[in-house]
Amino acid sequence: MSLTGGAAGSAALATACSPSTSDGAAKKAGSGKNKKVLMHVGTQRGPTNDEMLQYFKRHGVNHICGYPPDPGERGHWSVEDLEKTLDLCQRHGISLDLVQLPFLRSSHVDRTARPAIMLGENPERDKDIEDICIMIKNCAAVGIPAIKYNMSILGVLRTAPTPGRGGSSYSTWRLVEAKADPPLTRAGLIEADTFWEHITYFLERVIPVAEEHKTRMACHPHDPGVPAEGFQGVDRVLGTVDGLKQFMTIQESPYHGLNLCLGTTAEMLQDPGKEIHDVIRYFGSRKQIFNIHFRNIRGKRDDFQEVYPDEGDMDMVQVALTLKEVDYPYMLMPDHMPRHPDDPNRRQAYAFGYGYIKGIVQAISLLG
Repeated sequence: MSLTGGAAGSAALATACSPSTSDGAAKKAGSGKNKKVLMHVGTQRGPTNDEMLQYFKRHGVNHICGYPPDPGERGHWSVEDLEKTLDLCQRHGISLDLVQLPFLRSSHVDRTARPAIMLGENPERDKDIEDICIMIKNCAAVGIPAIKYNMSILGVLRTAPTPGRGGSSYSTWRLVEAKADPPLTRAGLIEADTFWEHITYFLERVIPVAEEHKTRMACHPHDPGVPAEGFQGVDRVLGTVDGLKQFMTIQESPYHGLNLCLGTTAEMLQDPGKEIHDVIRYFGSRKQIFNIHFRNIRGKRDDFQEVYPDEGDMDMVQVALTLKEVDYPYMLMPDHMPRHPDDPNRRQAYAFGYGYIKGIVQAISLLG
């Protein structure tokens, strides 16, 4: 009988942990054996307030991506904004490991208030970049080590949701059913060369500042990738593994890296269960992964559902073993958990995600 999904990972873990297993068999099950597990459960759920921090703490989440106060017309967080958020987290015994920029989020360009960086429009673009550089400096001043951002024009593309287990609803993308409405965004036609030009302009001005202040900048891939001819007139250059590799070459710096969403990356692949490990090894061995969205899909490029982490096509135990193999040291976050009418804010779903990740991390820690 063949083993698939979580069963295969459980079998590999049991084999690797067995005292009677030879070293060779253990290495085959996971070459991260005898390495300390550095990664830990985290979350990016907001807002960052007392209620949410208590919720995280109840479920064993001690590291988060936080959301400082909206900077308003000032355009950037002050040191006081960041200190307030940091102090709040510390009062709950939670480490503020990462913050999400107040713009450059995973939003559609037609619905975002500050689109200039992605549209390449000056002088607004230079003002937004200046605000980001100030926030990098201020994060460093208070001891926040990393910032998360997106370089998105289309936001998160999905078609109609599909039914899942226990009456859940799964976010779904089926390219054959997708309609480009409107045919073009306000960005107009964005071919690959134009998109790369906008990305390069940003990175050349921001990453040197991040390096100066020793602040990691973690960029999320495009979710999902689209065909080369584009969607709504946009060629999503960060929607392939080759595109992510090219992105990392634009600025060579230990502070330029990825918020590697495993679900989004799986959406780029034809055989996610097999191919995801080489992707992790490529970026992980180069120390270019600064955050992980630990989520699973069922399907492949252009046709997938976002499912619970234990039922997708990737074996998440094996994925964690590969992350251990490359000494990944940061957060593993549940992300895009399924919805259910009895769970309108998805706190039940995310609680399951936190426990699932903590269980995997504790289990692979037994490998030594």
